[in-house]
Amino acid sequence: MSLLSRLEHRFSTRDQLLDGWLMLAALTLAALGWVMVTSASTEVAASSTGNPYYYSIRHGIYIVLGFIACMVVMRVPMSWWRANGPTFFLVGLILLVVTPVMGHSVNGARRWIPLGIINLQSSEVAKICLVVYLAGYMVRHIERVRNTWGGFGLPLLLVFLQGVLLIMEPDYGSTVVVLSAAMGMLLMAGVKLWRFALLSGGVIVLGVFVAFAEPYRVQRITSYLDPWANQYASGYQLTQALIAFGRGGWTGTGLGNSIQKLFFLPEAHTDFVYSVLAEELGLIGAVGVVVLFAILVYRAFRIGRTAELTGRLFSAFVCYGLAVIFGAQAFINLAVNTGMLPTKGLTLPLVSYGGSSMLISGVMVGLLLRVDGETRAFLNASRQGRKRRERDDHRPFSGGDHHV
Repeated sequence: MSLLSRLEHRFSTRDQLLDGWLMLAALTLAALGWVMVTSASTEVAASSTGNPYYYSIRHGIYIVLGFIACMVVMRVPMSWWRANGPTFFLVGLILLVVTPVMGHSVNGARRWIPLGIINLQSSEVAKICLVVYLAGYMVRHIERVRNTWGGFGLPLLLVFLQGVLLIMEPDYGSTVVVLSAAMGMLLMAGVKLWRFALLSGGVIVLGVFVAFAEPYRVQRITSYLDPWANQYASGYQLTQALIAFGRGGWTGTGLGNSIQKLFFLPEAHTDFVYSVLAEELGLIGAVGVVVLFAILVYRAFRIGRTAELTGRLFSAFVCYGLAVIFGAQAFINLAVNTGMLPTKGLTLPLVSYGGSSMLISGVMVGLLLRVDGETRAFLNASRQGRKRRERDDHRPFSGGDHHV
């Protein structure tokens, strides 16, 4: 037995009611996020509202709402999600259409619909709606998806439609996440790789065109390549984030001791909370967050694979899509914070401040746990049935005496 197999057997959660590693990763990220949002937002909150814990309290409420959403979703059978997939997709489109018209504008982007205590970010809802619909579509047309351009192209047309609506907000980060989720689901469904190669070429060409279509996007790219050339203008946010990483070192400056959060780093408690975390908890804390997301994404794929092996394809495709969303969004946020990608307004799931992000993250975790629970129930029933058959096969014959 290999070392990996021994470790997996040692720390297996097979005999538990639900996947313990998935719950551990999600809960740890949410708890760590609350601590870091509190630390990163106190000065900003005190200056803007007079209450240093204003954002911390709101974020705590969002975590509770996300937990409630997770618990509710865990009670809903996957068959219900499959039956209502087209309705979800239509709801997602309507939200994306309405948002540019009546949405709340922040930093020149209209991505939020005001709903009182929470500003609903339509892209967060649209992502999960698309995953649910695509999972049902691929189950209904699995052979066409694998073997024909028509079956492969129709889901991408729907993704393109959502992408156009997202760009109108504009929200390019969510556009990339949606496309990644759809591509990942199609790849896991068995679509031939050469189709992806052709499609990837087209996406790259389109991406280059979109990137250079507006002057401010070109400025973002040049700032990303050399942020220190304009460190007090277009490169300001990235240079401040990099300073935070440099100050953190190996072990950090200590919780609450960040300097960059003191009005140097914009969006310190939202998009750039990871930079504050790296400054206060150091490389050890920053790597720890990466490990937690790796566990979360791995367990999501593992739950999906187990569901697929039991013949529950819809549940499997939903898990694959959610795994890609978690992975892609986390990767983009971490890459932006570390200067690997140009700046985009994309939150870190389960960590950054934001009601919509936390609520939808709770729904996604709830879906993963629901699939895991249904799969475990199916496997347990199968094992019990097999044991009963084995007992019946070994039971002595007691049909009574036969007299000649």
